[in-house]
Amino acid sequence: MTTKELVKKVWDKAAPLCEENGLTLWDVTFEKEGRSYYLNVFIDRDEGVWIEDCETISRALDPFLDEKQFDSLPGYTLNVSSAGLERRLTRPEHFAWALEQDVDVSFYKAREGVTGITGTLKEKDGDRLVLEQNGNLLELSMADVAAVRLHFEI
Repeated sequence: MTTKELVKKVWDKAAPLCEENGLTLWDVTFEKEGRSYYLNVFIDRDEGVWIEDCETISRALDPFLDEKQFDSLPGYTLNVSSAGLERRLTRPEHFAWALEQDVDVSFYKAREGVTGITGTLKEKDGDRLVLEQNGNLLELSMADVAAVRLHFEI
């Protein structure tokens, strides 16, 4: 099973579970960090996510993930957590939700000596990201962008 297939299967199972519990499914990822694999399920709710919400979704997913179809996966850890204040924007609906909000953009390679910038998200159209920074519009190619996260200041 490919990572893309796994993510889709888990998404299709987790989305209705979240909805039944008054939550929104923000994202699903399957990543390797060092020697370990992590299946991450990120959930959200306007009022915030509690540890009990994470536990409910985790327990509901466990029997599904124990099915034979997942036997070929390497050993992994299931993490169910809040999308967080500095959540990563990856899907079109994430960018639509974050319009007019400040975001942090990191680059694969330094651009003009910087590895990242912060600006107000104005538009995300296919491979194009438009930010406003100090009254100026910056157009970026997503091919140069390593990650986009919601900006949060304490």
